[in-house]
Amino acid sequence: MGVFAVTKVSEGPVRPSAETPSETLPLAWVDRYPTHRGLVESLHVYRDSAVPVQAPPESGAAAGEKKTKPPAAVVRGALADALVHYYPFAGRIVDGEDAGRTAVLCSADGVYFVEATANCTLADVNFLERPLLLGKEQLVPYPTPELWAVEPHNSLAMIQVTTFTCGGFVIGLRTNHAVADGTGAAQFLNAVGDLARGLLEPRVKPVWGRDSFPDPDIKPGPLPELPVLALEYIAFDFPVTYLDKLKSQYAELTGGKHCSGFDIVIAKLWQCRTRAIGPAVVPSADVKLCFFASARHVLKLEPGYWGNAIFPVKVSAPAEKVAGSSVVELVGVVRDAKRRMADECLRWAEGRTGGRDPFQMTFDYESVYVSDWSKLGFSDVDYGYGIPMTAGPLVNCDLIASVIVMRAPAPLAGTRLLASCVTKEHADQFAGLMREDLV
Repeated sequence: MGVFAVTKVSEGPVRPSAETPSETLPLAWVDRYPTHRGLVESLHVYRDSAVPVQAPPESGAAAGEKKTKPPAAVVRGALADALVHYYPFAGRIVDGEDAGRTAVLCSADGVYFVEATANCTLADVNFLERPLLLGKEQLVPYPTPELWAVEPHNSLAMIQVTTFTCGGFVIGLRTNHAVADGTGAAQFLNAVGDLARGLLEPRVKPVWGRDSFPDPDIKPGPLPELPVLALEYIAFDFPVTYLDKLKSQYAELTGGKHCSGFDIVIAKLWQCRTRAIGPAVVPSADVKLCFFASARHVLKLEPGYWGNAIFPVKVSAPAEKVAGSSVVELVGVVRDAKRRMADECLRWAEGRTGGRDPFQMTFDYESVYVSDWSKLGFSDVDYGYGIPMTAGPLVNCDLIASVIVMRAPAPLAGTRLLASCVTKEHADQFAGLMREDLV
C-alpha cells in the first residue's frame, strides 16, 4: 500500500458574487445556546465527477452534457452565487452588548474555501469508511490565523473540495451550529447544488426570521461536566428487510399504527446497550435516551427558515424494564415521547417550564445521545454529478455516549448507525446483541 496524500491547490475566502446587505443580525435563543457555538464537521463523498448532467429546464443548458470544469471550480462558483442569497454565511459571529446576546455581522468576509487533490482513488481509501485512511485534517479546512483571521468558533462555514484520481471527489464541510441546525446547513448546501446545476436561484428561498423565533425568559443551565470515559467506535448496518419486519411487528402489536426506521434503530440501540452495560447500572436506576427533533412545524416557522429549530426528546425508564422489553415495545416508548414533544416545546416557547431549561444535558454513562442525519437533506445535494454515495459527520469525541443515524452508503439500502456509546469492557457484548437478527 502506498502513501496516500492530499495536496492543497489553492485556498482562501470565497465572497458573494454580488453586493449583499451590510448589517448585524440577532441570533435566536436556541442559536445562542452555549453548546452550539462551534463547527460541525462532515464528509460528503461523490463517486465520479465524469457523469452526464441532467440540466434543469430553467438553466437553458443541454440535457446530458458533461461537466467540463473540475468539481472544485463548479462548487466555488456556485458557492459565490449562493452567498448572495445566504449572505449571513459570509459574515462572522460577534458578541453583543448584552451578555450572551451573540449576533451575526454580515461583513461579506466570505466562506473559507480549499481546493485539493488526492494521489489515490476513492477505492484506495475505502471510500472514506471508518477508520479513515486519510486524516480528517487532510479533508476539511483548518486555516492558520495568517490565512484566515476569523477565529474558528466565530466562522460560519468552511468548505474543501478534494478530487481523487478516479474522478470522484469529497466535500469536507464545517458549519457553525450557532447559525444553522442540520436541516439549515443542508438547505444551504442544496442551494449551492441548485446553482451549480444551472438553476437561476435556489429552489428553497432562505428565511432568516430569528425575530419570530420564541425567546423565553429562561437562562440556559450550566455547561455539563464531561465524564472520564474511553468509548469504543462500532458501526452497524440495518437492512431494509429487518426494518420492514419490525415495522410489520409494530403494526400488528398496535392495531395498524406506523413507526419509522429511526424509531426501530434507536429502540434496538437502547435495548442492546442497556443489556450490555447491565453490570455497571443499578437495575432500578433509570437509563436515558435523548435525541433532537425538528420543531419547525410546532413553532409554525416559515418554509426556508435555516436557523436552529430543534427541541430535545428525552426518554427515561428503569434499566431492568428497558433490558427486559422487546424492540417493538420500546418503539412504543420512543413514539410516546415523540408525541409529547409538541406540547413540551410549546410550554418552553411560552415560558411555562418554571425556569427549567429543557436543553440542559447530563453526560453520565446511563445516558446515550442520538443525532439523526438520515433525513436532513445532505444526501440529496447534487452539484451536477449526482447525489453523494454517503454524507455524514466526523465525530471524534469518545467521552459522551453518542450515536449517529444516517443512510447506509450506496449501493447499500437501509440505515447505518455509528455508535460511540460503550466502553471496551462492554463493546463485544453490545456488538453481538446489536447484530442479532440483522442478516
